[in-house]
Amino acid sequence: MLLVYGILVVTVVLFVSERLRLDVVALMALLALTLTGILSPDEALAGFADPVVIMIAALFVVGDGLFQTGVASSLGRLPSRLAGNSETKLLIVIMLLVAILSGFMSSTGTVAVMLPVVMGLAWARDIPPSKLLIPLSVASLLGGMLTLIGTAPNIVVSNHLEAMGRDPFGLFAFTPIGIAMVIVGIAFMTLVGRRLLPDRPAVGAPAGKDDPSVEELAGSWGLPAQLHRLHVPPDSPLIGRSLQELDWAGSLGLTVLEVLREAGERSRFRPGRMRDRRRRKADSPGPSSTEDREMEPALADTVLRPGDLLLVQGSPDGVARLVSRGHARLVERTREGDPTAEDSGIAEVLLTPRSRLLGKTLKELLFRDHYQLSVIGVKRMGELLEGDLGDVALRFGDTLLVQGEWEAIRRLGRETRNFVVTLAPREMGPALQPLDRAPVAVAIIVGMLGLMTFGVVPAVTAVLVAAVAMVLFRCVTVEDAYRSVNWESVVLIAGILPMATALENTGGMQLIVDQLASAMEGTGPILLLGVLFVLTSVLSQVISNTATAVLLAPIAFQLSTGIGANPEPFMMTIAVAASTAFATPVASPVNTLVLGPGGYRFGDFFKVGVALQALVLVVTVVLVPVLFPF
Repeated sequence: MLLVYGILVVTVVLFVSERLRLDVVALMALLALTLTGILSPDEALAGFADPVVIMIAALFVVGDGLFQTGVASSLGRLPSRLAGNSETKLLIVIMLLVAILSGFMSSTGTVAVMLPVVMGLAWARDIPPSKLLIPLSVASLLGGMLTLIGTAPNIVVSNHLEAMGRDPFGLFAFTPIGIAMVIVGIAFMTLVGRRLLPDRPAVGAPAGKDDPSVEELAGSWGLPAQLHRLHVPPDSPLIGRSLQELDWAGSLGLTVLEVLREAGERSRFRPGRMRDRRRRKADSPGPSSTEDREMEPALADTVLRPGDLLLVQGSPDGVARLVSRGHARLVERTREGDPTAEDSGIAEVLLTPRSRLLGKTLKELLFRDHYQLSVIGVKRMGELLEGDLGDVALRFGDTLLVQGEWEAIRRLGRETRNFVVTLAPREMGPALQPLDRAPVAVAIIVGMLGLMTFGVVPAVTAVLVAAVAMVLFRCVTVEDAYRSVNWESVVLIAGILPMATALENTGGMQLIVDQLASAMEGTGPILLLGVLFVLTSVLSQVISNTATAVLLAPIAFQLSTGIGANPEPFMMTIAVAASTAFATPVASPVNTLVLGPGGYRFGDFFKVGVALQALVLVVTVVLVPVLFPF
């Protein structure tokens, strides 16, 4: 028993420390339980065949079908039509729509879809994004309480009820409590929460426009003073040397963003690069400014030629040193602050929780070569990073300012596993998404909900049918289906589920239950609900809410049966409390997603989150016993 407790404590500490990925920690715990003989191999691997794991994996595919077919993005355009010019009405519409979407899709996916929409609305109405983005993340978490499939903890507690010989929760068993929580959350954010939020307007934000212009977006990052046009004269020692050889980033703190080359000049291209070239007029007076020029991305193997015009980003000191050596001439720009021409521009991009870029540097990733885009700015926790950006190890929640051709930016935005384009200037134009498969995706979702509602087949079977249908009817490709699954979450759940078995087998579970029952003796079930809520909610701020539900659901079940009470209100309380990850920016991926774009600090989440958690606690202990009597 002590050995199991030791493994459990080490596991929780590793979860909190975030030194290792959550799925790796779960697998380490699983191996420890197996190697010590506490669990047999069959018991240890049982989690991978558990209906909870299969159902959650399939739901990722179903949700991706709504994204890929344009259903989610179409719904995301509703706030601008419904809210008018009222900030309060806009806040309510955004939270209501996000909550509904999160009832049927992952909260992270919902926020990823809605984040650029809300950022655009903030720019258009001259509203600080900080007034809208925490409400966005809160609504996604509360919306997960609306249905059985809204969030993983709901599925975990329902499955545990079924495993213990009880009837599982139905698809809409969560809906009454979920509706109450959404109403309470919207009322709180409208009346109190938004007054607790910081008033941090986006720098350079224009009022009355759908999106910022390139110049306005550049100004919000302080770019005008960092952008320079340089002309390579015929006698320059730079001629014939590649950008990799020159290494201006390391020696001068300068980054070449693009090269305007005189028509007819040839340079070394990689396969397929020729078709990416564009003809355009130089936008400034200076050498050869009246000639047609061809633009190419500034890649590592780009070799400089006589007459090249370079768009360079960096400090004026670095440019002055280069010019003083006679290597290049500084060219005046007629459009101060515009870093691009017609066919290229800049955009803000956010790294997602599952991005393959996390933990790697831009140099290691060969970012510019791979994406045909330059990263000209990085914000972390709302602060602009200084120094050589190529050596910065990227983290979840980092906001990148990328520069390059519009089509390259659109391609980047389609990599939804890695990036979210949070703010694109109006010059880029809308990224139109085909909607021909949208009715099919909606029909599949309706069919899945019908099967679950009427109990035609078990819930896990209904979700699997929907996932397979999304592939068969070409709403998602097989490759996209596999990519859509958050394997870290799947392995985390499969790896941590056997921990409950280990506690049960060794008597550790019963000891915990006995100690809690002894401490709560004579207090009544209402107070016990409150204690379980607080314990679950606090734990969900520091470790995965799914792992919290897996660990505490068996304890709640045994506590309730031990006092002769109906376990349903206790299990419902665990599910609700596990979704209250409001108080820290790292408590949930959705909080981290809005951290940078909103310019938030840790304290902003804490002020709003703790107050809302207290309110949800009161509503839970009052309403749950009414809906699910003891």
